[in-house]
Amino acid sequence: MTSGTTMSTALEPVHRERLMRLAREVSFEAGTRLFEEGRHADRFWIVRTGTVALDLHVPGRHPAVVESLGHGELVGWSWHFPPYLWHLGAEAMTPVRAWEFDAEAVRAMCAADPAFGRALAVWVGCVVAQRLHATRVRLLDLYAPYGSGDLV
Repeated sequence: MTSGTTMSTALEPVHRERLMRLAREVSFEAGTRLFEEGRHADRFWIVRTGTVALDLHVPGRHPAVVESLGHGELVGWSWHFPPYLWHLGAEAMTPVRAWEFDAEAVRAMCAADPAFGRALAVWVGCVVAQRLHATRVRLLDLYAPYGSGDLV
């Protein structure tokens, strides 16, 4: 995981403080499903402690874990892009404490403050790009005849 995808490095202090005004502390026991692929994405989380696994439905097999997220990482980006449906699933691998955000409230804040909205969009875009790369590498490791090789 690259440090540029954590909230503390991706957002300037003024934007972090603004976003954190909407935060609600939550916790999940190990094994709790946070969301399922294809369902409505109406919230997101930033991990405080613990580990969340992102997984992908693979027909005829168990879900493939494509990435593990920890402290400071954004869990969920599908809330930011219409039609607001989860592209992956997520499960708490250990007990997790996190900040939870209501997607509609955050999108409204983005619309009301273009500078904040742009900062959040750039952050989420970086997370999407990193997750796409991680997912590609993981799926090649799992299912390609020679693994992922030496990808950059």
